Amino acid sequence: MRNALRLGLALMTALMLAACAPTPAPADPQPVPVAQGPDAKACAAKGGTIRPVCMRGLPACVIPYRDAGKACADRSDCQGRCLYQGDRPADRDAPVTGQCQATSNPCGCFAEVEHGRYLRGLCVD
Repeated sequence: MRNALRLGLALMTALMLAACAPTPAPADPQPVPVAQGPDAKACAAKGGTIRPVCMRGLPACVIPYRDAGKACADRSDCQGRCLYQGDRPADRDAPVTGQCQATSNPCGCFAEVEHGRYLRGLCVD
């Protein structure tokens, strides 16, 4: 009886320790931007800096846009996206004005303006 109890206790201990063991990270479905070597130089040549982006903090080249904050009605008015500022308009068909995004950082929550109309709200992490 004692041996069975010891064996059961040892088995439970082993299972608990196995549950605490680190698991391998899942395969990354997106390529990780390179933050060293020629890519860092190419980023700097465009006026950007390598910095962590999104929730995972992956290094990427983030370039500031010269037209940041400029009024826009469409992506074609900006180096990057034309973003709506404020709450979603009650009438989605009402004409709106956006602002050109500040940097090439693709992450965060934002709403785009296309052809002078509120297009959609989106969160990218």
